[in-house]
Amino acid sequence: MSIKIALAGNPNCGKTTLFNGLTGSNQFVGNWPGVTVEKKEGKLKGSKDVIIMDLPGIYSLSPYTLEEVVARNYLITERPDAILNIVDGTNLERNLYLSTQLMELGIPVLMAVNMMDIVKKNGDQINIDALSRELGCPVVEISALKGTGIMDAAAKAVELARAGGKAAPVHEFGSEVEHVLDEIEASLGGGIPEAQKRFYAIKLFERDDKIAAQMTMVPDVERLIKGAEEAMDDDAESIITNERYTYIASIINGCYVRKNRQKLSTSDKIDHIVTNRWLALPIFAVVMWIVYYVSVTTVGTWATDWANDGVFGEGWSLFGMEVPGIPVLVEGFLTAVGCADWLSSLILDGIVAGVGAVLGFVPQMLVLFIFLAFLEACGYMARVAFIMDRIFRKFGLSGKSFIPMLIGTGCGVPGIMASRTIENDRDRKMTIMTTTFIPCGAKLPIIALFAGALFGGASWVAPSAYFVGIAAIIFSGIILKKTKMFAGDPAPFVMELPAYHMPTVTNVLRSMWERGWSFIKKAGTVILLSTIFIWFTSSFGFVDGSFGMVEDLSDGILASIGRGIAWIFAPLGWGSWQAAVAAITGLVAKENVVGTFGILYGFAEVAEDGQEIWGTLAGSFTAVSAYSFLVFNLLCAPCFAAMGAIKREMNNAKWTWFAIGYQTVLAYGVSLCIYQLGSWFMTGSFVIGTVAAIILVVLFIYLLIRPYKESRSLNVGVKAKSAA
Repeated sequence: MSIKIALAGNPNCGKTTLFNGLTGSNQFVGNWPGVTVEKKEGKLKGSKDVIIMDLPGIYSLSPYTLEEVVARNYLITERPDAILNIVDGTNLERNLYLSTQLMELGIPVLMAVNMMDIVKKNGDQINIDALSRELGCPVVEISALKGTGIMDAAAKAVELARAGGKAAPVHEFGSEVEHVLDEIEASLGGGIPEAQKRFYAIKLFERDDKIAAQMTMVPDVERLIKGAEEAMDDDAESIITNERYTYIASIINGCYVRKNRQKLSTSDKIDHIVTNRWLALPIFAVVMWIVYYVSVTTVGTWATDWANDGVFGEGWSLFGMEVPGIPVLVEGFLTAVGCADWLSSLILDGIVAGVGAVLGFVPQMLVLFIFLAFLEACGYMARVAFIMDRIFRKFGLSGKSFIPMLIGTGCGVPGIMASRTIENDRDRKMTIMTTTFIPCGAKLPIIALFAGALFGGASWVAPSAYFVGIAAIIFSGIILKKTKMFAGDPAPFVMELPAYHMPTVTNVLRSMWERGWSFIKKAGTVILLSTIFIWFTSSFGFVDGSFGMVEDLSDGILASIGRGIAWIFAPLGWGSWQAAVAAITGLVAKENVVGTFGILYGFAEVAEDGQEIWGTLAGSFTAVSAYSFLVFNLLCAPCFAAMGAIKREMNNAKWTWFAIGYQTVLAYGVSLCIYQLGSWFMTGSFVIGTVAAIILVVLFIYLLIRPYKESRSLNVGVKAKSAA
C-alpha cells in the first residue's frame, strides 16, 4: 500500500525546490479535479511506494484563494498519511501561522525548517529541539537549495506515516474562545472524524462561509460566538488570528535568536535599488534587454545558425570531419531507395523544411529559458511582480495579473490558467484577455526569424517585442477599466519577497528542459501535422482543369486561399498570399508562422555558402511592413490551445469571442498604424490608409485620456446602495 506525503508551506518557502530534490524525474503534472490549479505529484527517489504531493503554496487554510481551497480540500478529504510542512527559517513567525492550522487537522506533521544555511549565515539561531518541544511535533532543519538534510526529512516523514504517528497536540486559545470551541466541538455530529472536529470548530467560530452549512448542527452557535466577540471586543476571525500570533510569539521568544535586528540584510540592500520608485523600471528594462540580446542576437543566434545551417542545413564540421545535415541525409536516403517524387517532396519540402525551420530556433529558446529560470529562481521576478503592481494598479490591474503573464513567457496556456487564482472576476477576465500579449516561447522563432532576416540581427528588435506586449497590457488596462464591464478597484496584492539567493545549476537546467521539451513535443505533433497540411495544400492544385501536383506553389490550393484573404492584410503592408497564409496558420500554433515560411520559401534549400535563403523572404517585406507583421502576430488571437484555455477560464462563449475579437482588432489597429505612419515618415507617402491610421491614433489617445465616468458612476452607485 502506497504512502502519501503532502508538502505544505507558504509561497517562496522552497517547497518546489524540495519537491524536485525528493522526486527527481519521477514527477507527474496535471490539474486538480474540476480546477486548473497545477497539481504535481511524484515518487520519492528510491521508494516506489511513497508518493509526494506538492500542494499549492498558501499562507493559510482560509478559503480566500483557489489555492487555499484546493489545499484544504485535499487535506480534509484525501487525508494524506503525513504532512511535511516546509517553513522558511528566515521568516519563522509568518510561516508558523500556517503550521498552527495544519496541526489542527489531526494529521501527523513533520516540520522542515528550510534555508537554515541563510539563517546561520545571518548569525541567527533557531533551537530546533526547543521548537519541537513547544510545537509537539518533530522538527528537522534542511536546505532545499543545497540538498542538505532533505532525504533525511523525507525518511522521517515516511517513518512517521508508517508508524501511524499521532497528530501534534493543538495549542489552546484564550479561555473565552476555548469555551465556545468546546461547545461547538461537542455538538458536531458523527459525520466529521474526531481528529478533524477541532479544525471544524475553529472554522465555524471564524464563520467560514465554505462550511457555514455546518452551523445548523450546533445549537445556539451564533449566540456563543457573539458572546465571545462582546467579551473580547473584536470580530471572531480577528480574535482567532490574534490568538494564533500570540501563541507563535511565545514560541519564537524561546526558540529564535536574531543577531543584528536593526541591520539591513543583503536582500534589503539590493531591494533599495532594484525596487526603487525611479530606478526599478529602467533596471527591469535593462535586464530584459540583456536577456533578449543574448538569447536572440548573440549567443542564441550563434547556436541557432549552427542548427539551421548545420543540423537542418548542409552540414557542419566535427573534429575535422564533415557531418552532413538532416536534409542532405534524408535526400540521399530517399534517392537511394527510389522514393516516389510526391513522397520525397512531402518529406523534404514539407516535414523537414517545416518542422526543421521551427526546431532550428530551439537553441535560442533554450538560452532564453535559462535566463528566465535564473531570474525566477534567484528571486528577482518576484520583485518584478511587486514593481509592476505599482504600475498596473494605476491602470486598473493588480500585481497578481503579472504572475500569469510571467508564466505565459513559457506558454500562454498555463499563463491563462494561472489567472484562475485572481479572486476579482473583472480583474481575472481582463488578465485572461491580455496575458497572451507577452511573447511566449512559440513566438520567439517569429521574433528571431524577422530580427535576423529583415533587420540584420538588430539588438533592439527582440526586446522591443517584449515591451510591445507590456505596453499593450497597460494600455488595454487603461481603456477597458473605463468601461462598465471592467470598472472597479483592482484586487489587493500581497506577496512575500523571498531572499535573493544563487539558484542551483540543476534547478535552472530542469526548468529550461521542461519548457524546451514541451516546445519540442509540440513540434513533433501539432506542427508536424500542420506542415503536412500546408505542404499538401501548397503542392497540389488545379492546373488546366485537372487536379495534381503543381510545379509553382502559386498555383496550389493554399495560394488560392491566400490570395482570397490577402486583401485584408494589404493595409498592414504585407498583402502577399504567403504572409497572409502564415498569419492564419499561426492560429493553430504560433510556430507554424516560421514553418509555413520554411515550406513556402524553401528554407530546406541551402546556398553554397551554407546560409539559408532568407533573401526571398526579406524581399517580400520592407522594414516597416516586417515590424507590422511581427507586431500583428504578437498581439493577435493566440493559438488554438490558448483559445481553448480562454474558453475554459471564461466559461462563457460570448466572453471568449469578445476576448479573441479584442485581441485581433487591437493587433490589426496597432499594425495598421505602424505601417501607415511608418511609411509616411520614411517615404513621405500619404494615402487613405494614412488618414485611417491618424484617426485610429486620435481615437486611441481619446480612450486613454478620457475620464473614468463609468467607474465613478459605478462606485457612487455602490456607495449609495450601501448608505441606503
